[in-house]
Amino acid sequence: MVGICGSDLHNFSDGGIGDRPCVYPMVLGHEPIGSILRLGPGVMGWTAGDLVALEPALYCYHCEFCMSGRHNVCANVRFHSSGQMPGFFREAMNLPAENLLPLPKGMADRAAVLHEPLSVILHSMTVAEPRAGETAVVFGAGPIGLLTIAMLKLSGLRRVWAVDPVGHRRELAREIGADEAIDPAQADPVRETLRATGSRGVDLTIDCAARGDTMNQALHLTRQAGRIVMTGIPSEVRTPLEFHTMRRKEIRLLSVHRSNRDGHAALDLLAEEPERFAPIVTHVRSMATIQSAFELLERYEDGVGKIALSV
Repeated sequence: MVGICGSDLHNFSDGGIGDRPCVYPMVLGHEPIGSILRLGPGVMGWTAGDLVALEPALYCYHCEFCMSGRHNVCANVRFHSSGQMPGFFREAMNLPAENLLPLPKGMADRAAVLHEPLSVILHSMTVAEPRAGETAVVFGAGPIGLLTIAMLKLSGLRRVWAVDPVGHRRELAREIGADEAIDPAQADPVRETLRATGSRGVDLTIDCAARGDTMNQALHLTRQAGRIVMTGIPSEVRTPLEFHTMRRKEIRLLSVHRSNRDGHAALDLLAEEPERFAPIVTHVRSMATIQSAFELLERYEDGVGKIALSV
Protein backbone atom coordinates (compact mmCIF):
# COMPACT_ATOMS: atom_id res chain seq x y z
CA MET A 1 0.00 0.00 0.00
CA VAL A 2 1.23 3.51 -0.84
CA GLY A 3 -0.27 6.79 0.35
CA ILE A 4 -0.79 9.72 -2.01
CA CYS A 5 1.09 12.74 -0.66
CA GLY A 6 0.30 16.41 -1.19
CA SER A 7 3.59 16.72 -3.09
CA ASP A 8 2.42 13.93 -5.42
CA LEU A 9 -0.69 16.04 -6.02
CA HIS A 10 1.51 19.08 -6.78
CA ASN A 11 3.29 17.05 -9.45
CA PHE A 12 -0.02 15.77 -10.82
CA SER A 13 -1.83 19.12 -10.85
CA ASP A 14 0.99 21.66 -11.28
CA GLY A 15 3.56 19.68 -13.24
CA GLY A 16 6.15 20.13 -10.51
CA ILE A 17 6.83 21.18 -6.93
CA GLY A 18 7.60 24.88 -6.58
CA ASP A 19 10.66 25.62 -8.69
CA ARG A 20 11.31 21.96 -9.58
CA PRO A 21 9.34 20.76 -12.62
CA CYS A 22 8.61 17.11 -13.22
CA VAL A 23 11.22 15.17 -15.21
CA TYR A 24 9.36 12.70 -17.40
CA PRO A 25 8.95 9.76 -17.36
CA MET A 26 8.39 9.89 -13.63
CA VAL A 27 7.06 7.39 -11.08
CA LEU A 28 5.56 9.10 -8.02
CA GLY A 29 4.77 7.76 -4.55
CA HIS A 30 6.91 7.87 -1.39
CA GLU A 31 4.63 6.70 1.45
CA PRO A 32 4.95 2.91 1.13
CA ILE A 33 4.50 -0.22 3.18
CA GLY A 34 5.04 -3.70 1.82
CA SER A 35 6.61 -7.10 2.29
CA ILE A 36 10.08 -8.42 1.51
CA LEU A 37 10.17 -10.58 -1.62
CA ARG A 38 13.81 -11.65 -1.39
CA LEU A 39 17.12 -10.60 0.12
CA GLY A 40 20.36 -9.55 -1.51
CA PRO A 41 23.63 -11.30 -0.66
CA GLY A 42 24.87 -10.64 2.87
CA VAL A 43 21.64 -9.08 4.17
CA MET A 44 21.09 -10.17 7.78
CA GLY A 45 18.18 -9.88 10.20
CA TRP A 46 15.37 -10.04 7.67
CA THR A 47 13.28 -12.84 6.15
CA ALA A 48 11.26 -13.00 2.95
CA GLY A 49 7.66 -12.19 3.85
CA ASP A 50 8.50 -9.72 6.63
CA LEU A 51 6.12 -6.73 6.66
CA VAL A 52 7.94 -3.42 6.48
CA ALA A 53 7.62 0.32 6.15
CA LEU A 54 9.93 1.70 3.48
CA GLU A 55 11.99 4.87 3.79
CA PRO A 56 12.07 6.78 0.48
CA ALA A 57 15.31 8.77 0.98
CA LEU A 58 18.78 7.41 0.22
CA TYR A 59 21.38 9.32 2.25
CA CYS A 60 25.13 9.34 1.74
CA TYR A 61 25.87 9.21 5.51
CA HIS A 62 29.26 10.93 5.10
CA CYS A 63 28.56 14.58 4.16
CA GLU A 64 28.77 17.28 6.83
CA PHE A 65 24.98 17.32 7.24
CA CYS A 66 24.58 13.56 7.67
CA MET A 67 27.53 13.57 10.09
CA SER A 68 25.83 16.26 12.18
CA GLY A 69 22.48 14.43 12.26
CA ARG A 70 20.76 16.56 9.59
CA HIS A 71 20.14 13.73 7.16
CA ASN A 72 17.08 15.45 5.70
CA VAL A 73 19.35 18.04 4.04
CA CYS A 74 22.02 15.52 2.99
CA ALA A 75 24.22 17.07 0.30
CA ASN A 76 23.98 13.90 -1.83
CA VAL A 77 20.45 12.72 -1.07
CA ARG A 78 18.48 10.74 -3.61
CA PHE A 79 14.74 10.65 -3.01
CA HIS A 80 12.45 8.10 -4.59
CA SER A 81 9.66 9.87 -6.53
CA SER A 82 11.74 12.90 -7.52
CA GLY A 83 13.56 13.49 -10.79
CA GLN A 84 14.96 10.27 -12.19
CA MET A 85 14.54 8.29 -8.93
CA PRO A 86 11.35 6.26 -9.49
CA GLY A 87 8.89 6.21 -6.62
CA PHE A 88 6.72 3.48 -5.13
CA PHE A 89 3.60 3.48 -7.31
CA ARG A 90 4.67 0.07 -8.66
CA GLU A 91 4.69 -3.55 -7.58
CA ALA A 92 8.34 -4.11 -6.62
CA MET A 93 11.65 -2.31 -6.22
CA ASN A 94 15.11 -2.67 -4.71
CA LEU A 95 16.06 -0.80 -1.55
CA PRO A 96 19.02 -0.88 0.83
CA ALA A 97 18.27 -2.91 3.96
CA GLU A 98 18.83 0.23 6.06
CA ASN A 99 15.68 1.71 4.46
CA LEU A 100 13.44 -1.00 5.94
CA LEU A 101 11.53 -0.54 9.20
CA PRO A 102 9.69 -3.51 10.76
CA LEU A 103 5.96 -3.00 11.11
CA PRO A 104 4.71 -3.51 14.69
CA LYS A 105 2.88 -6.80 15.05
CA GLY A 106 -0.82 -6.53 14.23
CA MET A 107 -0.63 -2.97 12.89
CA ALA A 108 -3.36 -2.28 10.32
CA ASP A 109 -2.28 -1.18 6.84
CA ARG A 110 -4.31 2.02 7.14
CA ALA A 111 -2.29 3.04 10.18
CA ALA A 112 1.08 1.86 8.87
CA VAL A 113 0.74 3.80 5.61
CA LEU A 114 0.84 7.02 7.65
CA HIS A 115 4.39 6.37 8.85
CA GLU A 116 6.11 8.63 6.28
CA PRO A 117 3.88 11.72 6.63
CA LEU A 118 3.87 11.32 10.43
CA SER A 119 7.69 11.18 10.28
CA VAL A 120 7.60 14.58 8.55
CA ILE A 121 5.36 15.96 11.28
CA LEU A 122 7.58 14.60 14.05
CA HIS A 123 10.48 16.43 12.43
CA SER A 124 8.35 19.58 12.12
CA MET A 125 7.69 19.41 15.87
CA THR A 126 11.44 19.65 16.54
CA VAL A 127 11.42 22.82 14.41
CA ALA A 128 8.23 24.29 15.91
CA GLU A 129 9.10 23.46 19.54
CA PRO A 130 5.49 23.39 20.82
CA ARG A 131 5.13 23.91 24.56
CA ALA A 132 2.37 22.79 26.89
CA GLY A 133 -0.22 25.50 27.44
CA GLU A 134 0.47 27.38 24.20
CA THR A 135 -2.00 28.25 21.45
CA ALA A 136 -1.64 27.54 17.74
CA VAL A 137 -3.27 27.94 14.34
CA VAL A 138 -2.89 25.30 11.63
CA PHE A 139 -3.64 26.35 8.06
CA GLY A 140 -4.84 23.40 6.02
CA ALA A 141 -6.66 20.30 7.26
CA GLY A 142 -5.43 17.83 4.70
CA PRO A 143 -3.48 14.80 5.97
CA ILE A 144 -0.40 16.85 6.89
CA GLY A 145 -2.51 19.44 8.70
CA LEU A 146 -4.49 16.74 10.51
CA LEU A 147 -1.32 14.99 11.68
CA THR A 148 0.04 18.36 12.80
CA ILE A 149 -3.10 19.05 14.85
CA ALA A 150 -2.87 15.61 16.45
CA MET A 151 0.76 16.13 17.44
CA LEU A 152 0.12 19.63 18.81
CA LYS A 153 -2.62 18.29 21.07
CA LEU A 154 -0.36 15.42 22.18
CA SER A 155 2.25 18.10 22.97
CA GLY A 156 -0.15 19.69 25.45
CA LEU A 157 -1.25 22.79 23.55
CA ARG A 158 -4.18 24.48 25.23
CA ARG A 159 -6.06 25.59 22.13
CA VAL A 160 -5.61 24.81 18.43
CA TRP A 161 -7.50 26.40 15.54
CA ALA A 162 -7.74 24.72 12.14
CA VAL A 163 -8.34 26.83 9.03
CA ASP A 164 -9.62 25.11 5.88
CA PRO A 165 -12.22 26.03 3.22
CA VAL A 166 -13.43 22.41 2.79
CA GLY A 167 -16.25 21.50 5.16
CA HIS A 168 -15.52 17.80 5.66
CA ARG A 169 -11.86 18.59 6.34
CA ARG A 170 -12.86 20.99 9.09
CA GLU A 171 -14.93 18.17 10.58
CA LEU A 172 -11.93 15.82 10.37
CA ALA A 173 -9.85 18.50 12.10
CA ARG A 174 -12.32 18.63 14.99
CA GLU A 175 -12.37 14.84 15.15
CA ILE A 176 -8.58 14.68 15.32
CA GLY A 177 -8.42 17.26 18.14
CA ALA A 178 -8.81 20.85 16.88
CA ASP A 179 -10.65 23.04 19.37
CA GLU A 180 -11.99 25.38 16.67
CA ALA A 181 -12.29 25.13 12.88
CA ILE A 182 -12.58 28.25 10.72
CA ASP A 183 -13.95 28.46 7.19
CA PRO A 184 -11.84 31.25 5.61
CA ALA A 185 -14.60 31.88 3.07
CA GLN A 186 -16.97 32.80 5.88
CA ALA A 187 -14.72 34.35 8.54
CA ASP A 188 -11.36 36.09 8.56
CA PRO A 189 -8.90 33.78 10.40
CA VAL A 190 -6.84 36.79 11.55
CA ARG A 191 -9.82 38.61 13.03
CA GLU A 192 -11.23 35.46 14.64
CA THR A 193 -8.03 34.39 16.37
CA LEU A 194 -7.09 37.90 17.46
CA ARG A 195 -10.55 38.33 18.95
CA ALA A 196 -10.29 35.01 20.78
CA THR A 197 -6.83 35.80 22.16
CA GLY A 198 -7.57 39.36 23.27
CA SER A 199 -5.57 40.83 20.32
CA ARG A 200 -2.42 39.05 21.51
CA GLY A 201 -2.27 36.42 18.77
CA VAL A 202 -1.27 32.77 18.99
CA ASP A 203 2.13 31.50 20.06
CA LEU A 204 2.65 29.26 17.05
CA THR A 205 1.28 29.06 13.51
CA ILE A 206 1.95 26.11 11.23
CA ASP A 207 1.09 26.60 7.57
CA CYS A 208 0.30 23.23 6.01
CA ALA A 209 -1.65 24.81 3.14
CA ALA A 210 0.74 27.42 1.67
CA ARG A 211 -2.04 28.70 -0.55
CA GLY A 212 -3.23 32.19 -1.30
CA ASP A 213 -2.26 34.58 1.46
CA THR A 214 -1.89 32.08 4.29
CA MET A 215 1.75 32.99 4.97
CA ASN A 216 0.93 36.66 5.46
CA GLN A 217 -2.19 35.86 7.45
CA ALA A 218 0.08 33.83 9.71
CA LEU A 219 2.24 36.91 10.26
CA HIS A 220 -0.76 38.92 11.42
CA LEU A 221 -2.31 36.35 13.76
CA THR A 222 0.94 35.23 15.42
CA ARG A 223 1.97 37.10 18.58
CA GLN A 224 5.08 39.23 18.98
CA ALA A 225 8.21 37.04 19.02
CA GLY A 226 6.08 34.05 18.01
CA ARG A 227 6.92 31.23 15.60
CA ILE A 228 5.67 30.37 12.14
CA VAL A 229 6.54 27.02 10.56
CA MET A 230 6.06 26.42 6.84
CA THR A 231 5.29 22.73 6.38
CA GLY A 232 3.19 23.16 3.23
CA ILE A 233 4.71 23.75 -0.20
CA PRO A 234 3.52 26.73 -2.27
CA SER A 235 2.75 26.10 -5.93
CA GLU A 236 4.34 29.42 -6.86
CA VAL A 237 8.08 29.79 -7.45
CA ARG A 238 8.05 33.16 -5.63
CA THR A 239 5.63 34.11 -2.89
CA PRO A 240 5.04 37.64 -1.52
CA LEU A 241 5.98 38.15 2.12
CA GLU A 242 5.04 41.11 4.31
CA PHE A 243 8.57 41.35 5.63
CA HIS A 244 8.11 44.46 7.74
CA THR A 245 5.25 42.89 9.70
CA MET A 246 7.54 39.96 10.45
CA ARG A 247 10.44 42.28 11.31
CA ARG A 248 8.47 44.53 13.69
CA LYS A 249 7.07 41.53 15.56
CA GLU A 250 10.42 39.68 15.47
CA ILE A 251 8.66 36.55 14.35
CA ARG A 252 10.74 33.46 13.62
CA LEU A 253 9.82 32.06 10.19
CA LEU A 254 10.95 28.45 9.93
CA SER A 255 10.71 25.79 7.23
CA VAL A 256 10.52 22.01 7.14
CA HIS A 257 12.09 19.68 4.58
CA ARG A 258 10.86 16.10 4.71
CA SER A 259 11.67 13.98 7.78
CA ASN A 260 14.90 13.28 9.61
CA ARG A 261 15.06 9.54 10.34
CA ASP A 262 11.90 9.69 12.45
CA GLY A 263 10.31 6.51 11.03
CA HIS A 264 10.75 4.29 14.09
CA ALA A 265 9.19 6.92 16.37
CA ALA A 266 6.30 7.39 13.92
CA LEU A 267 5.55 3.65 13.86
CA ASP A 268 5.72 3.45 17.67
CA LEU A 269 3.25 6.33 17.96
CA LEU A 270 0.87 4.82 15.39
CA ALA A 271 0.97 1.53 17.30
CA GLU A 272 0.30 3.22 20.65
CA GLU A 273 -2.48 5.58 19.49
CA PRO A 274 -4.23 3.93 16.52
CA GLU A 275 -7.62 5.47 17.31
CA ARG A 276 -6.21 9.00 17.29
CA PHE A 277 -4.97 8.69 13.70
CA ALA A 278 -7.69 6.38 12.32
CA PRO A 279 -9.89 9.13 10.78
CA ILE A 280 -7.14 10.38 8.43
CA VAL A 281 -7.08 7.56 5.84
CA THR A 282 -10.58 7.83 4.40
CA HIS A 283 -10.17 5.97 1.09
CA VAL A 284 -8.29 2.91 -0.15
CA ARG A 285 -8.20 2.36 -3.91
CA SER A 286 -6.45 -0.13 -6.16
CA MET A 287 -3.37 0.99 -8.07
CA ALA A 288 -5.35 0.40 -11.28
CA THR A 289 -7.59 3.36 -10.36
CA ILE A 290 -4.73 5.78 -9.64
CA GLN A 291 -5.94 8.38 -12.17
CA SER A 292 -9.41 8.67 -10.62
CA ALA A 293 -7.87 8.64 -7.12
CA PHE A 294 -5.75 11.69 -7.95
CA GLU A 295 -8.74 13.41 -9.55
CA LEU A 296 -10.81 12.75 -6.41
CA LEU A 297 -8.10 14.35 -4.28
CA GLU A 298 -7.83 17.28 -6.65
CA ARG A 299 -11.55 17.99 -6.30
CA TYR A 300 -11.72 17.34 -2.51
CA GLU A 301 -14.83 15.23 -3.07
CA ASP A 302 -16.49 12.37 -1.19
CA GLY A 303 -15.17 13.42 2.21
CA VAL A 304 -11.61 12.59 1.18
CA GLY A 305 -8.76 12.91 3.65
CA LYS A 306 -5.83 10.62 2.83
CA ILE A 307 -6.06 8.17 -0.09
CA ALA A 308 -3.94 5.02 -0.03
CA LEU A 309 -3.38 2.89 -3.11
CA SER A 310 -3.32 -0.87 -2.68
CA VAL A 311 -0.83 -2.70 -4.87
